[in-house]
Amino acid sequence: MTRFIHDQFAKDYLAELLSPLGVVNPNRGVNSEVREVDVYFTPSTLTQDYVEMLGVLGKMATTTALFEPFRNPMTVSDFRSCLSKLLDVTAEFERQARRDNTRCEEADLPNLWILTPTASETILNGLKASPNLQNWIKGIYFLGEYLRTAIVVIHQLPEIPETLWLRILGRGRVQESAIVQLSNLSIDSPVRAIALELLYRLQSNLAANQEQQLEDRELVMTIAPLFQQQLEAAEQRGRQEGRQEGRQEGVEQGRAEGQRSILENFLRVRFGELDAIFTAFLFPVSALPAIEFTMLLLQLSALTVDEPGIEQARRLLAENVLRMRLDRLGDIDEATRSDRVNALVSDLLALPAEELALLLQQLPQLSAEELLARLSDSDR
Repeated sequence: MTRFIHDQFAKDYLAELLSPLGVVNPNRGVNSEVREVDVYFTPSTLTQDYVEMLGVLGKMATTTALFEPFRNPMTVSDFRSCLSKLLDVTAEFERQARRDNTRCEEADLPNLWILTPTASETILNGLKASPNLQNWIKGIYFLGEYLRTAIVVIHQLPEIPETLWLRILGRGRVQESAIVQLSNLSIDSPVRAIALELLYRLQSNLAANQEQQLEDRELVMTIAPLFQQQLEAAEQRGRQEGRQEGRQEGVEQGRAEGQRSILENFLRVRFGELDAIFTAFLFPVSALPAIEFTMLLLQLSALTVDEPGIEQARRLLAENVLRMRLDRLGDIDEATRSDRVNALVSDLLALPAEELALLLQQLPQLSAEELLARLSDSDR
């Protein structure tokens, strides 16, 4: 189960990073039998700045390519399967050229990039794979010219900015180190934002997996602080807006907008299309203090992706909104506050979606007594 979570992350990750450069076709079928290429890429609009931003991965994406990422070390059987897919796709190119009565140039044929965390010397020697250090960096092994195939041994790649986007697909300490380096990039980097969103999805899926291994638990803990970084970045943007506008509201508005965007994307990735109840809570929950907001995200990430999990997510959102409102009213001891929150959550979630949205909009202006009265009226 865990391997499939990582496999899906790798496919989504490559597809998102490569899509600005061309057409990405994940799980592309091949004709010889029911098999799929993990990521099939066709370049179209090669923006040089973006290619350079992706480093070695960008260089790989300058030609049509098949990407086959592996979570576990590639075996000989894995290699044969990948090579067979490449040969099938190449045969399709040649058949199309014959139909069009054109010449199929060798340079136009796709390349195969096999991404594996490690590879034994036995396998590399058995495949006669060798580095090309004149044109590529250490850790990339090429087969014969006409096989158009390279094996990227991720854990052998030098720890430089040009390899960052590949090292995120490694495992263990290599992957964790790459994630830390990712978090240190400029918050304005579009690739950083894409990678973080996918890492949040990976963290969420791993946290929900009952078969979590030690390595996965460590990875979850590595990704978790990135939530807080995103919130701090949003707050910083708010401070800048506040300075420019000369008022404190810019700070709060920037932080709330950032938290709302994070929450909406997180819930959508975690639970699918958002219903009216989830949508109604987006705005009030975004006003939570940063620490409480981060804790809420971590709690949500641990829920199962099923109806009970969705119901528990709604309760968590409701509890946090009600607790925040009662905290701001003051003069309520903790025991009384907890009792009131528990009593109100079910009543709040029992409201029709339109009434819920209206009540949440008016919540900042309601006293505790008015809130209780509104919910009591709805029970009648």
